[in-house]
This record gives sequence, structure tokens and C-alpha cells, in this order.
Amino acid sequence: MKNTRSLYSAQTGFTLIELMIVVAIVGILTAIAMPQYTNYVIKGKIPDATSTLATKHVQMEQYFQDNQTYANAPACNADTTSSKNYTFSCSVAGTLTAFTLQAVGTGSMSGFSYTLDQSNNKQSTVAAPAPASWISSSVNCWITGPGGVC
Repeated sequence: MKNTRSLYSAQTGFTLIELMIVVAIVGILTAIAMPQYTNYVIKGKIPDATSTLATKHVQMEQYFQDNQTYANAPACNADTTSSKNYTFSCSVAGTLTAFTLQAVGTGSMSGFSYTLDQSNNKQSTVAAPAPASWISSSVNCWITGPGGVC
């Protein structure tokens, strides 16, 4: 009978080097994937602001048609409850024939600000603490991508 003991004495498991290689690969993949995932999540939260501003704009115009003023329009009331990512506010100009709606980011959207006025002029600003790749000074559009992309 042959000695079968030598057949089963082979090493099993992973060596420390193999484990370190796997950890390095996971680290590299994470470093690449996390910024992309963060951008994806932010892009998904921007329509919350832009669609609500557009809806409030329509409501303001409907109110103006009925009352010939934007003063006391229900859509102009401060709104902190309809969105978990933005706080909405409104200001009516001294002539009562102009308004500016604003969405200011809260929580993970802090630093993002979008505005819309009675002439449908859109502006946005992205500042710290927003991710550095998104930061952009005030532009005449709604920023929807990193680097000030509209």
C-alpha cells in the first residue's frame, strides 16, 4: 500500500500575499466607483428641485391670472415639508408683478441652490459643502451634472 499521507498534506487556504492583492484590487475599484456612485445619487436628487420649482411657477402664473398680482400666492409660501432634499421659498418684488422661486439644498444636497423667476429665467449655484466636482458659480441654467453641466 502506498503512502497516501503525502497526497493530503497540500496547503489549503490563502496566503497573506494573495489576501493583500485582493484587498488592493477592491480598494482600487472602490476609489473608482465611489465618485461615480455619488454623482449618480446627486443627479437623481436634482429633479426633486427643478420639477417642484416648475410646478410652483405654474401655480404662481395661475394665481396671477386670477388676481393680477403675485402677492399672497399660496405657491409662494415657504415650503420645508414637500421635499427631504430641498427647502423652497419665494420672494415677490416690490411691484407685485415679479417673483423669484428658490430651492436650497438640505442634508446631502447642501450647497445646491436653484432659482426660477416670472420670466422663466433659471439660475443655479453649487458651492461647498457640495462635492468639489460639482462646485460652480452662478450660471443661467439649472446645473444637472458635475463641472457645471446644464
